[in-house]
Amino acid sequence: MPAPDGLLVVDKPSGWTSHDVVGRARRLCATRKVGHAGTLDPMATGVLVLGIGRATRLLTFLVGCDKDYTATIRLGQTTITDDAEGEVTATVAADGVTTDRLAAAVRELTGDIQQVPSSVSAIKVKGERSYHRVRAGEDVDLPPRPVTVSRFEVLSTRAGEVDGIPVLDVDVEVTVSSGTYVRALARDLGSALGVGGHLTALRRTRVGAFTLDRAHDLTALGEVGDPEQIPVTRLADAARAQFAVRELTAEETTAVGYGQRVESAQQGRTEPVAAFAPDGRLVAMLDESGPRAKAHVVFAPAGS
Repeated sequence: MPAPDGLLVVDKPSGWTSHDVVGRARRLCATRKVGHAGTLDPMATGVLVLGIGRATRLLTFLVGCDKDYTATIRLGQTTITDDAEGEVTATVAADGVTTDRLAAAVRELTGDIQQVPSSVSAIKVKGERSYHRVRAGEDVDLPPRPVTVSRFEVLSTRAGEVDGIPVLDVDVEVTVSSGTYVRALARDLGSALGVGGHLTALRRTRVGAFTLDRAHDLTALGEVGDPEQIPVTRLADAARAQFAVRELTAEETTAVGYGQRVESAQQGRTEPVAAFAPDGRLVAMLDESGPRAKAHVVFAPAGS
């Protein structure tokens, strides 16, 4: 039997792509129905939320969640990828970066900002991923997009040298909205200070309600053996952990299960609402923005 429907939180190891992790989870969970709620670069580690079975339909709503990261930014070097995996394109001595200048630059990158994504991102340009175009030698200019950096905290700094040139490594914690590139924050911090910058380490510690202390090691998961024993957060529990909740009556459960609209419990809500049957089953994710709620997706058909 395959693993139960639900979310599996994995601590992605460095060197693995998110697709690699999905492939491994498909084998461990004995199902092809596995997806993830937001890519992590191969260099990055940390929280990768996987949807198993019917829970793949929850992933659309998780992608938009805020995320926490710890990261190390190296000031004094610029790379083509904005991280340590790319070729160094410029080196400028960073020994003139003072604590006050660093703090001021961080403040300018906190809050609601316009961010140009990294050119080696997965954003599509005329139907092709931007990183494919860059690796083919093209110059790609992506338009800025609004993002929110609600927390950008400097934890510590370490001065050093690379090939005799002074650099400054800055350990930070950030909380960012969906669509924010931490690599781009590193690039822009270095640019603001006039010395260039790139990311040397990145660890995602939270996606929405799902934190690193709930994440499972891939090696340990491989030792479970029985797919039914994989530590999946069941579909209903996962939805209750993350989303606004509505308890349906029996009549509303039947109507929603057939795809019919019901009266909104709290008209004007912009966030998705997890709707539950009286017996605790997750019935649907609802849109209650209008006077009558409609289903984004139905999980439990009427009569199930």
